[in-house]
Amino acid sequence: AETVNGLGTRKNALVLRRIREDGVEPYEGSVGYVHAVRAAGLRCAVVSSSANCRDVLAAAGIEDLFDGRVDGVVAHERGLRGKPAPDTYLEGARVLGAEPAEAAVFEDALAGVEAGRAGGFGVVVGVDRVGQAERLRSHGADVVVRDLSELLESR
Repeated sequence: AETVNGLGTRKNALVLRRIREDGVEPYEGSVGYVHAVRAAGLRCAVVSSSANCRDVLAAAGIEDLFDGRVDGVVAHERGLRGKPAPDTYLEGARVLGAEPAEAAVFEDALAGVEAGRAGGFGVVVGVDRVGQAERLRSHGADVVVRDLSELLESR
């Protein structure tokens, strides 16, 4: 019988193979938003609990859009608590040289929205990909959009 750890390792190897062989299709609106933010001279970091974050970014062809990355690997190395603790977002701000109150968090998970609020970030944007707009608001999102491109449309 396989151990839970063994099953997890095997599953992760399969996921990585699929990522590398099949690629990853990013949300077009999110990529467009990050391009616009970069064109405006702002710095960006990606914060993810996934240990496969770097592989996903590379497979999607967007790794170069970010000035910093705080993922599951970095969190483990630095002893950062996961969401809803704000540790990984605070580390992302630190990597960029930004104060949390001067930075924004963009998050589609309830625990991530809570983390952004708990970290004292200037703006917490909830991204409603699964029909939970009100829950994102109640967990601390200042603004809720279905796609980040909506933020460009309102300029």
